[in-house]
Amino acid sequence: MPRSDGQRSPGAGEPVITVPERLTEAEARDVLGLVSAAAQRDGVGPLSEHSILHVRYGGDPGARDLLLASNGEVAGYAHLDPGNPAEGPSGELVIHPAHRGQGLGIALTRALAAEAGDRPVRVWAHGDLPAAARLAAAAGFERVRALWQMRRSLRSGLDEPRVADGVTIRTFVVGRDEDAWTDLNARAFARHPEQGSWTREDLEVREREPWFDPDGFFLAERGAKLVGFHWTKIHDPGNAEPGDAEAAGREPIGEVYVVGVDPGERGTGLGRALTVIGLEYLRGKGLSEVMLYVDESNTPAIRLYESLGFAHTGTDVMFANGPVSGHGA
Repeated sequence: MPRSDGQRSPGAGEPVITVPERLTEAEARDVLGLVSAAAQRDGVGPLSEHSILHVRYGGDPGARDLLLASNGEVAGYAHLDPGNPAEGPSGELVIHPAHRGQGLGIALTRALAAEAGDRPVRVWAHGDLPAAARLAAAAGFERVRALWQMRRSLRSGLDEPRVADGVTIRTFVVGRDEDAWTDLNARAFARHPEQGSWTREDLEVREREPWFDPDGFFLAERGAKLVGFHWTKIHDPGNAEPGDAEAAGREPIGEVYVVGVDPGERGTGLGRALTVIGLEYLRGKGLSEVMLYVDESNTPAIRLYESLGFAHTGTDVMFANGPVSGHGA
């Protein structure tokens, strides 16, 4: 399948892959529509929040968009993130349900790998669907990582949060806490290249989203130093993102979006206390269920969440076409 780079002209009706410098508004709308159609068919969103925000707002340095057009309409989309030097590029892709079974998935996967150049590329597949595993195998990719989704009811009891002496809890203040939070997030996730690399701009993009609520963003301080946080999120059908299968057609559900603790506070129980404080907040909003994501390899975190009543309910899988670096918890 040709890339539209002027090397040769595709035949009439032949699918073509383009790599625009930036998505136009019309192209972004088409991609978001494609994402919604795939989520409705598969029961899981095909793109991460990070990719959705890139489609909507752009501004992701070094990222590339691959558009696959067939018969004059967008039939597929892939997002390639350059990653960092240690991890290398990663991507996601989706084919519109109406255009599946035509070999477009393997073509787009190979085009994504070609855009990554000589480095191995990691590709996320959401929901661990058999079709994604077959596509990965056909393209020469192997399973290298898994991300668990866990859930628990908010109707059952919660522990009393126990915060260590000298630590106080407050909520996030927009316009004041961005830099301190970004610094803490980098410390807390120094071994996690995805979460740990967030910038202030990544935070501010999410502050613009309809789901953002500073009242559900809890900060722990020891003196004047920020030492922990629990950022909650509510997936609500009323303000659902395209492809948000957690919100589409169901009651609102809460999420333990991110919990982070300064390395110097580990072992004090602060992470558990912050998690419970966030769960109490979500229950107070009238929600009956909460979810979270955690690396399958992060045994201590999984044990913590299981002790708080969470159970494994779904899996996202990362495939790679070559050796990749290990991932921190």
